[in-house]
Order: sequence, then structure tokens, then C-alpha cells
Amino acid sequence: MNWRRLWAIMLKELRQMRRDRVTLGMIVGVPVMQLILFGYAINFNLRGLDAGIADQAHTSGSRALVMDMLATGVVKPVLVADTPQQLMDALRRGRISVGIVVPPDFERRRSEGRQVAQVLVDGSDTVVQAAAAQLAQVPVQRALPDARAPMRSTPRAGPIDVVGFYNPRRITAVNIVPGLIGLILTMTMVMFTSIAIVRERERGNMELLIATPLTRSELMIGKVLPYAVIGLVQTTLVLLLGVWLFHVPVRGSALDVYVAAALLILANLALGLMISTKAQSQFQSMQMTIFILLPSILLSGFVFPFAGMPLIAQWLAEVLPLTHFLRLIRGVMLRGAGLGEMWIEVLVLIAFIVLMMAVAILRFRKRLD
Repeated sequence: MNWRRLWAIMLKELRQMRRDRVTLGMIVGVPVMQLILFGYAINFNLRGLDAGIADQAHTSGSRALVMDMLATGVVKPVLVADTPQQLMDALRRGRISVGIVVPPDFERRRSEGRQVAQVLVDGSDTVVQAAAAQLAQVPVQRALPDARAPMRSTPRAGPIDVVGFYNPRRITAVNIVPGLIGLILTMTMVMFTSIAIVRERERGNMELLIATPLTRSELMIGKVLPYAVIGLVQTTLVLLLGVWLFHVPVRGSALDVYVAAALLILANLALGLMISTKAQSQFQSMQMTIFILLPSILLSGFVFPFAGMPLIAQWLAEVLPLTHFLRLIRGVMLRGAGLGEMWIEVLVLIAFIVLMMAVAILRFRKRLD
């Protein structure tokens, strides 16, 4: 072995890597991003779950019980309701994760030592269900007779019932399979289209496309539509296997499931096209795709609970299409909600599609340089 020639080729690779800014950025960016995400954004100790409160008793004792629950930090009030049905509607729409119900006869129940409150939990996320179970440990003041005074308050482990809906047995597959649809579509769709324009350039097909009367918009949309059909086929495959193998329910409309999947497919394809107009090679496009996939998997709520992330991580997650799709697909499949009840998530995905396609079309030039 000639060490001089070996040293020369090593220097050549290092210089080429230095000129490749995308690769250089990945060398530093990936470990830094993983360290920050796992160190700060990933938290299984959930706090601040969005909660709705229906205090039908309106007594000092019921208000004290609600304040004790809020003092645990597990929940934060975002909705005040009059009836339990209003809380159930908010749970189905995904507006809240926990509902606290205090019945009108709270004082009589408390004096008799019976159930004094009920906690309604969105069980479509098993981690949220486990965190909300801590509310059952809040002590309730029960009035007991005393020889020296007419009444005295003695702390007693209160009968607070925690009820999980949509996945009461906490079956992991019920929570994971709907999210897998989004994860698979994100991985495949972004990867397919991120190399679309670069592949045409590397194979020499760009000259032929330039010579055609195709406009930029026609070329971009034509690149997207075939992959959209592939994405719908993947959605069908995951749905059939999920229902057959894991008995995952589809409580909502199947049409809503496919509409939500189509929105995610188009969003990921548009994102992939935008990456393709930026990358100079297929290797670069794959690197940039990985850089997008990591935050999508870690911050969207697929693996780690969204409510446990710091505020900055939640803001970043709101930019990712997978975050909004998970809310839609779990709402439709597990809670039986309609897309009209979650219209904000639909509008966000549509806006993302329009923005990414516009950027991709504007960046693309029918020129070899």
C-alpha cells in the first residue's frame, strides 16, 4: 500500500466534503439536533394537559376540589362547560384531553363517602391516560362528626373516578397504527419527490423536458400526482392490516380518513419537491430528507407526548404536517370526529401545501444551470 497515494485521496475527500455545505451541515446538525430534542423536548412526565371543567355543584367544597386538581400541575383549564356532554364533545374534537365533572349533589356525596367527581380522559393517547390517572389521588375533604365540634373536615383519599374513552384498555396498537399511516407516508412521499428533479438532471432527462412546451407548474404537478396515488394505496394497506391484525377501530367516516391522508400526501410531496429544487445531487436530497424526518418523528406526538414538550418545541412541531395529520387521523379513527370539527388542522395542511408548491414552482428553472 502506498501511503502517499492514500493520504492524497483522503485529502481529496475532505476537501470535497468541505465544499459540500449540506453534508457539512449534517455532520454537525444531526447530533446537535438529536441531543437537543432528546434532552429538552422529550418528556414523559406530562404536565399542563388541556382540561375542561364542568362544576355543576358550585359550592366552596367543589371549587376547592377543582383547585386541588389544578394545583397538581397535571391539567390546565382551557374550557368551562355546563354539562358533561359539552366536555365529551370537546374530547371528541380534540380540543381538550381531560374533562373534570363535579355533579350537582357533590356535598351529599362527599358526606356519604361516595364518588364525588369524575375525570374523563381521551384514551386515544395512552400516555395522557396514564398521566391523568394521578388526579384520582387528590384527597377529598370528608365531613365527619366530632364530639367537641358540630363538624370537622378530615382528609380522606377521595373517590374520584377516572374514565378513559376511545381506548379504555390502553392497547398500544390502537394508538400506534393510525400514527403509522402518517409516519409511513411522510417517509416515503418526501423521499420519492425529494430526488425527482435531481434524478432528471443526473440522468440527462432534463434536456428533454426543457425542449417540451411544459410549464413549470405542469411539470411540478405532474411529478406529484402519480406519487399521490401510491400514497393512497399505502394508506389502504396500513388500514387493512391494522384492522385485521390489531383490531384497530375506524369509528369515523372512511372518506374522512382518506381525505386526511390525501392532505398529508400532498403536503409531503410538495415539501419533497421543494427539497428537490434545492439539492444538487440525490445524496444531498436524501440528507435533507433525513433532516426533516427526525423532527417529524420526535416532535409530532407519534412517539413522545406532545403535551410534555417545552413551548418552543411545540411551536416547531406546529410547522410539521405530521403533527396536524396525527390530530386528524386519531380524531377520525379513534374518537369518531369529523373533519369539519377539526377544521383548523385541515386549513393548516392546505396552507402548507399551497406554500410549499408555490416555493417549489418559483425555485424551479427550466435550465441546466
